[in-house]
Amino acid sequence: MEPDIASLAAMIADPSRAKMLTALLSGKALTATELALEADITAQTASNHLAKLLEKELLVVRKQGRHKYFQLAGEHIARLLENLMVLNHNITSIKTGPNDPSLKVSRVCYDHMAGEIAVALYAALLKQEIIIDKVDHCTLSPAGERFFITLGADFTTIKATTRPVCRPCLDWSERRSHLAGTLGQWILNDALHKGWAERDLVTRAIHFSPRGKRAFFNCYAIV
Repeated sequence: MEPDIASLAAMIADPSRAKMLTALLSGKALTATELALEADITAQTASNHLAKLLEKELLVVRKQGRHKYFQLAGEHIARLLENLMVLNHNITSIKTGPNDPSLKVSRVCYDHMAGEIAVALYAALLKQEIIIDKVDHCTLSPAGERFFITLGADFTTIKATTRPVCRPCLDWSERRSHLAGTLGQWILNDALHKGWAERDLVTRAIHFSPRGKRAFFNCYAIV
């Protein structure tokens, strides 16, 4: 059976559903009420949209107590959405576009960093041969693994899933790659844990303090 591309495209193109999907790019699980607010629609309309997104397997739902929480069905869906944004970064359904300074500088892309700082990080890791570019994918070098171990990375955990450790992800605002994969996730969590940066409670933005930005740049030799 051939994939129903037209149906999938129509599902994502709807402005309300696009706003919901964009909100879930933060990696957070949100309730139907929260997603209705993001899309500026009624609860009933949101429920109808969510049912369609679940049917197309773009979302998963998790029940906890009396509440249902919706998330993207996986990193592959986040990657699809980011790639669509690369094709058209002026999608009108997105609440805060690439001209928003905070999102352009640094933001969450599902579970890793995106934006100017993330792209600069990827370039620095390539220059130092911590990661090796393989045209359509990248790998962590032995020296790179030793480097991250000195930073406190636990590769037993990082390599414990079927997800790739390293994966280039095309940045929709910078049009160059940033680092995804379980290592990209670790880098984001490490920066947050060390207090170098904080996640915005409303948007997907990541805010580095002046001290934190200096520490992050020094750590990874970003120029």
